[in-house]
Amino acid sequence: MQKKPKYYFQINPSSGVPVYRQVMDQVKTQIALDHLPRGSFLPSVRQMSKDLEINPMTVSKAYSLLEKDGIVEHVRGQGMKITQGPLAQKFLNVSHESIGPLLSEVITKSKQLSLTVSHLHKLIDDAWDKEN
Repeated sequence: MQKKPKYYFQINPSSGVPVYRQVMDQVKTQIALDHLPRGSFLPSVRQMSKDLEINPMTVSKAYSLLEKDGIVEHVRGQGMKITQGPLAQKFLNVSHESIGPLLSEVITKSKQLSLTVSHLHKLIDDAWDKEN
């Protein structure tokens, strides 16, 4: 029986966001949500690239930039360890701030189209399910 990973990453190649950036952002979010606790190790470059079906160099680039940002540190012979710093929570706060204007735009457009809140919820749920 295969053990399920504690983390979940998903790459959207058509999003317009570079794949290495998607990896970085998702690692930061997983840390901020405590799905990847501080002091734990990220999946190896080889495992992450296999799981996401992406080039190992892309994962390596993401991990290197996370290390440069102080989010992770390289532990010789063990991999990338999540640091104890507060940077990941700061990232999550910035993510929430960046989605706010998009939500306001969706709400404004929905009101212009006379959509009800329940209809908007359904549209969001359908779009969410389509992406997963």
